[in-house]
Amino acid sequence: MHFPTRAPGEIPRARFCFPRCRTSSASDSTQRALGFFIRLARSRITLNISRFAGLLISAFLLTSCGRREPPANLIIINGTEPESLDPHIVTGIPEMRITKALFDGLTKLDPRMARPIPALAERWDVSPDGRVYTFHLRTNAVWSTGEPITTEDVVWSWMRALSPATAGDYAGQLFYIKGAEDWYGGKINDPAQVGIQALDAYRLRVELNAPLAFFLDLCAFPTLAVVPRTTIEEYGDRWLHANPLSTSGAFLLGTWRVNDKVRLIRSPLYWDAANTASEIIDVLPTGSPNTALNLYETGVADIVWDKDLVPTELMDVLIKRPDFHSFIYLGTYFYRFNVTRPPFNDARVRRAFAMATDKPRITTKLTKGAEKPAGHFVPDGVANYDPPHGLPFDPGQARKLLAEAGFPGGKGFPRTTYTFFSAAAGGAKMHGKIAVELQQMWRDSLGVEVELRQIERKIFYSSQSRLEYDISASSWIGDYNDANTFLDLFTSTSGNNRTGWKNSRYDVLIHEANQQTDMKRRPEIFRRAELILIAEESPIVPLYFYAGFNYYNPEKIGGVWTNILDEHPMQYIYKK
Repeated sequence: MHFPTRAPGEIPRARFCFPRCRTSSASDSTQRALGFFIRLARSRITLNISRFAGLLISAFLLTSCGRREPPANLIIINGTEPESLDPHIVTGIPEMRITKALFDGLTKLDPRMARPIPALAERWDVSPDGRVYTFHLRTNAVWSTGEPITTEDVVWSWMRALSPATAGDYAGQLFYIKGAEDWYGGKINDPAQVGIQALDAYRLRVELNAPLAFFLDLCAFPTLAVVPRTTIEEYGDRWLHANPLSTSGAFLLGTWRVNDKVRLIRSPLYWDAANTASEIIDVLPTGSPNTALNLYETGVADIVWDKDLVPTELMDVLIKRPDFHSFIYLGTYFYRFNVTRPPFNDARVRRAFAMATDKPRITTKLTKGAEKPAGHFVPDGVANYDPPHGLPFDPGQARKLLAEAGFPGGKGFPRTTYTFFSAAAGGAKMHGKIAVELQQMWRDSLGVEVELRQIERKIFYSSQSRLEYDISASSWIGDYNDANTFLDLFTSTSGNNRTGWKNSRYDVLIHEANQQTDMKRRPEIFRRAELILIAEESPIVPLYFYAGFNYYNPEKIGGVWTNILDEHPMQYIYKK
């Protein structure tokens, strides 16, 4: 997964509802906000008056305006507005958190360890060679509208996710299935040649190209979620408008009011409804750390996900509190090159930029958290993998490489832009701060002037997909605990590659590693591939490894456990 906010594809038109403001005077929560920010201002002289006044106005408006409707049991601030709630096309973490609540796969991730556990499939058998899975669906699994969920629903859903017409960036996750990549590429036209077969209403046979250590993890990913065929065929791209909307997960979609909230309502027909801990969950979109903190401090919100929603100027104070939680998880911040454009079609230029990038300077000067400089792309801590080291910070060698490429001292270097998406404030503005720092490094070390280009995030991801950039800020969060979730990103057929880089040696190594059953040989092959990626060809430059961050009061909130994937299924979260 990319940045906590991103998703290509068309946004479905939501059911628009506009909240009506109550005419009552300032609420108790507003008064609590006033008290909080007065105390904060006293403790932090650097909080300027204009920002202080803005926070108070925000507090009043956000706590005194709303609709009269049943109150939610739990309110979560989830980042910016979802681009879509179609699990087969979403790619952003905020969207995926919601789609996982609405649509189940054959497996789902355990909330404690983020390991795959049974979901729509109650059990499965695996052939001795590890290539054939036979899933046994639950006979009590039904759509939220009452119809049984069968293997035909699974087959149709997976083929939809695999269809080029769906335009899902994650379609490649199904390429491990026999015939799936050929079907996607148009080399075969008979769906029966794809290794997905309904043996009967409740037994599904899946044949893989080779044994795959993380296949059950993939079955929990939104791309492999089971979606309602009848509804989609009736409504087309507007299928999320259906009322009622058939869901296969723990929740129903109550409402989706753009720039207001997504309301999730416990599905009484869900096969595991007895373990759904909250009746109503409101998921609020905001990209402003100050607004998020305000809503949390005034008691409006119970949980705030992601470090981008922490005001950076208050980090050193907040991190000391017991309700602010920092942890290690699998995520890498990096920048990527568009290798289809000169001069970045020359690996020497890409390596020069990489070796002119002082990564510790970014983490010590800017992020100021538990982030670690990244000497490789796959984060430390990935299961059964020891990453290789990439290019060092060496301005002298960087200048030499640039001169060899025809730009001594940066002379004659063409106009170049570094693109990042705009953000509201606080931690989310880190993209811009990093951009400014990189700009200065490249000016000092290479004599190259790079222009900064900040664009709205919807346009940003669309432009990145179309390779309409020179250098682009990027991030990737692991989808499962395996090196492949990072390294297969840059194979030639990956929809998330977004660099234009294709390397047949790299493709062969990734393919070979994923067919390898020897757990000692497999990481060795991955390491060879990663060296091509970060040292020889360098279509990307890793900057730092993420440190996870969220805030909630564990004395008031249950069902949240720290894990390396930062996975917290909404089904299990509740207010004590």
